Amino acid sequence: MTQAVQDKLGLLKSVFGYTEFRPYQEECIDAILSKRDTIMIMPTGGGKSLCYQIPAMMFDGLTIVISPLISLMKDQVSQLKAVGVEAEVLNSSLTYEEYGANKNRIRSGRTKMVFLAPETLFKPDIMDFFQGCQIDCVAIDEAHCISEWGHDFRPEYRQIKNLRQHFSSAVYLAVTATATKRVQRDIIANLGLRDPLQLQASFNRTNLFYEVIDKNRSTDQILDFLAKNKNQSGIIYCFSRRQVDVLASDLNEFGHKALPYHAGLTTEERQRNQELFIRDDVPIIVATIAFGMGINKPNVRFVIHHDLPKNIESYYQETGRAGRDGLPAHCLLLYSPSDIGKINYFIEQKDSLDQQNVAKGHLNAIVGFAESPVCRRIPLITYFGEPYAVENCGMCDTCRNPKKETDDLTDEVVQFLKCLSETDEMFGALHIINVLRGSKADKVLSYEHDLCDTYGVGTKYTVRQWQNIVRQMLVQKVMDKEPKYGVLTLNSRSLDILAGKAKFQGFTPPLEKPRSRSPQRNEGGGLRGGAADTALFEVLRSKRKELADRRGVPPYVIFSDKSLLDMCERRPKNLREFAQVFGVGDQKLKKYGEIFIRLIKSS
Repeated sequence: MTQAVQDKLGLLKSVFGYTEFRPYQEECIDAILSKRDTIMIMPTGGGKSLCYQIPAMMFDGLTIVISPLISLMKDQVSQLKAVGVEAEVLNSSLTYEEYGANKNRIRSGRTKMVFLAPETLFKPDIMDFFQGCQIDCVAIDEAHCISEWGHDFRPEYRQIKNLRQHFSSAVYLAVTATATKRVQRDIIANLGLRDPLQLQASFNRTNLFYEVIDKNRSTDQILDFLAKNKNQSGIIYCFSRRQVDVLASDLNEFGHKALPYHAGLTTEERQRNQELFIRDDVPIIVATIAFGMGINKPNVRFVIHHDLPKNIESYYQETGRAGRDGLPAHCLLLYSPSDIGKINYFIEQKDSLDQQNVAKGHLNAIVGFAESPVCRRIPLITYFGEPYAVENCGMCDTCRNPKKETDDLTDEVVQFLKCLSETDEMFGALHIINVLRGSKADKVLSYEHDLCDTYGVGTKYTVRQWQNIVRQMLVQKVMDKEPKYGVLTLNSRSLDILAGKAKFQGFTPPLEKPRSRSPQRNEGGGLRGGAADTALFEVLRSKRKELADRRGVPPYVIFSDKSLLDMCERRPKNLREFAQVFGVGDQKLKKYGEIFIRLIKSS
């Protein structure tokens, strides 16, 4: 075994407390140590940070980490310092004195990593400052921000390519969780990576359970979900600021601690709410997409999408904030076709036809995921160019509860298609449904569609149930839908069904059950799956929170939930045994070993 291998494996255990590398981490680290440019695509929670942290500790000089958000920099530096690694930030959150002190530590050579945004890096005084340092590595985190085809395009990232003329001997590493093949090519070109090693870990997050349900009284559905996931930490994403405020208020009214997060709040309010969530003072954050990039909270047990995301990249990245510790987590999407219209409206506001077409392609992909009759992982993972053909993943709603028996829905489909024909194929689904259900809506009466033969023949089903049937019809392509305005039209398959030449097999829409909205207390809780002694886990979690508050850091900087679970299962009696716990390196063993051993012995 070479000295380099001993060093990287030794650092992995002594600093981070891990005994083996995850897939592609070691290959990436070896490439960086040999000064080969690299692009690493690895899912959230897969361990991208280690790919530059370990080389940074082995290089003689400094590693610059370019990161898009202050919260992300602050979080990584807190975690590195907790395990004894010298790292600093240079950003606008620092006072003049702190900024100067950090620069002095960097200048002294003790600092191994410095985190900063591209806007800071390219300030003339900062560039001059780094000319006096030995720069061995430049790591670009969230590298998809450099691509206009990515979902978080940041124009200032385009300047990074110019670093070559200043730090020509440095190796460059681009890391991100989400990038299609097109985005990967864009990253390589715009960063000027030289013959890069391209590594891509699987996009399959096996610990995440994916579920899509028809949105119907969404607040009640979320309350039902929270009742089954008491005391768990989670994120709920909403389309609008107003929806965020309303839902957060409703959840608090019904006994769940929740805080809002959106761009309409002041910077101070957003920072406070995010901090309370990260430090486990409040378990639930209700947010727009403004929240999340750089959030490294590993014990998020669920992510709920109250509304349809605008693309699969956003959905994948947002759901990826759940279960970063590798433990089971739940991703729930509340789906309504009306959400498609909202997103389409904003797509129409884009400047160019090319931008609109790209956005519509993204929208069609996420709708395909939401309406997929097969395993959720098939449309999700294959979207990123990775083959996936597992028959039953066991971790999504369609695989866990497959619908084996279809029903003959030909009569219902014929009613809908006849009504579509009678109304001259000029309307969207909701208008046709209103005619079928005998609605007195102004639009129905003004077009005299109350005189149609099909008017009122569909009262057997609610609007939601008819929408379910419509989605099945579109999936089976028995009618066409114009993408811009959602106008439905007949096609050859429609005509075959109307002529009696074909049948329609589908699933009878579920009944809509009345729901109770009585306030409830948020009691109980515990571990998902009962993997360890719940009482001991709560004792350890309480001590972790106490220590974290005392040190002014998030609880996961002390220990992750996975580490606490391992303690519960191993019940170490001495420091030698405690050193074997997942995530326990030399620093944490010294700082916290005796404290937690005493608690374990007394429980």
